[in-house]
Formats: sequence, C-alpha cells, structure tokens
Amino acid sequence: MKNRRIGAVEVSAIGLGGMPMSVEGRPDDDNRSIRTIHAALDAGVTLIDTADSYHVHADEVGHNESLIARALAGYGGDTSDVLVATKGGMFRPGDGTWGEDGRPEQIRAACEASLKRLGVESIGLYQHHRPDLSVPYADSIGAVRDLLDEGKIQMAGISNANPEQIRQAQEILGGRLVSVQNQFSPAFRSSEPELMLCDELGIAFLPWAPLGGSAQAAQLGSRFQPFADVAASRGVSPQQICLAWHLAQSPVVIPIPGARRPESILDSVAATALTLDDDELAALTFG
Repeated sequence: MKNRRIGAVEVSAIGLGGMPMSVEGRPDDDNRSIRTIHAALDAGVTLIDTADSYHVHADEVGHNESLIARALAGYGGDTSDVLVATKGGMFRPGDGTWGEDGRPEQIRAACEASLKRLGVESIGLYQHHRPDLSVPYADSIGAVRDLLDEGKIQMAGISNANPEQIRQAQEILGGRLVSVQNQFSPAFRSSEPELMLCDELGIAFLPWAPLGGSAQAAQLGSRFQPFADVAASRGVSPQQICLAWHLAQSPVVIPIPGARRPESILDSVAATALTLDDDELAALTFG
C-alpha cells in the first residue's frame, strides 16, 4: 500500500468511505459491512471516513460510526495506525432528506456524541460536514477550532467548501486545516479550483464519490469511454483506472471510495499499483 499524508499523519493513499454501509441500499446484514472493513484493513487501508449523519432512520444517528467502532474492536490485527475521520454539521430526519445544522452548540454536541460512539477520547480527524447558510461560517468553524484547542479532536477538516471558505477556515483554525473533502469524479469536476488550492496549500484533498456515487459506480466505464478504453488496455477495471487518475491529480489527493462488499474495496485498493502515463492521463482528462 502506498501512503500519503493528512497533516502529520501518514495514511493509505486510498481510504474507505463508510456511507454506503449505513444509508439507503445498505446491506441487510451488518456482518457483510464488517467483513468489508476487515478486508480493507487486511489490504493496508488506514483511513476510514464516516459521519454521524450516515444512517437511514431518525432513531439510529451515528449508525456508521458505531459500525466502524465494532469492526475495529473485532479486528484481529493492530489498528493503532488507522485514522477514523468523521463529520458533524448535517442531520437526517428519517424521510430520506439531508439538512445542515452548523450552530456551534450543535457541532459541539455532535462531536461529544461521536466520541462516545467511536469509543475514543479524541477523534483523529473531525470535519465540518457542510456549510449551513443560516449560520455564519466563521461561527461553525470557530466551534471546530475550540474542539481542536480542547483536544477533543486531533485534526480539523472541512467538507463541501469553496476556495473562499477554505481560506477562511485556514485562518480561523490558525493554519491547522489539514483536509478538504469535496465531491470530485469524472462526472463532477467542478471542484478542480478547490483541489488546486489544496495542492498549493499542502492540504489533503479527499474526493467523495470518486467513482460517481454508489448508484453510478458500476456504470463508470459505459458512461466514460476513455476510462473503459484505458482499463481494457491495462487489463483492469475502469474503477481502478478512475482512482489511479485521481491519485495522479496531485500528491495531496486521497480518494475515499465507498464500498458495501469486500470485493469492491479490494478492487479500489489495487489502483495504488497503477501509474498512468501522459497519454493515458490526457485521454482521461480531455477525452
């Protein structure tokens, strides 16, 4: 497994996104999800991304955090180097919708609840999930800064942020912003300015839905022919080529593909062994 950095912490170049294990369409049996997490750990994955809002029903907030905690506790190997990154600032009322709540008091309460579900004294990476337009962004990030100062979290990140918000968060956090998690994929390239800014500032960029999202990941090759063509020439899956393309964007990029099955994350991890040449990258970028 090749490694990259989030702040001062070295993590696997590809992480595991936990959302598909807990939202709509999740496996009927948590055991399959736990096997998926264990397969990722066996393959050298040391970054797992989650959020307190990764659940379906209103009475199961933190389903994914609790699932990951169980999987880590039941793993037979050493997990001391695994960075669990969670998020706060969004909620799900149980009707399939998502909402934002960036009030400082809510972010603090969400962090305290995440600490308990994860069974840790300090969260490795805590990320503000999405800007709440009804709350000044500075107030939300200020709450994250306070959690960092108090040691409730070890590192701070933001998600779904634009360049102005990235710079603002970096200032409020006193230069301690370590990651930005935005949507980025062959189908969604509008986060390129944020990626470029992260590259400039040396901040980790964590693309969510790097394969286009759970509903579209299987059709990546049919939707984007250049990825299918390069995959055929390499004898690998279009999904592997896609993740290798992500890694080639910048050393700060760490994709976090979601998975519901062990086979999915193992295919994703294999992308770290691929190095695309200039012609392939040109075809994937401009084709």
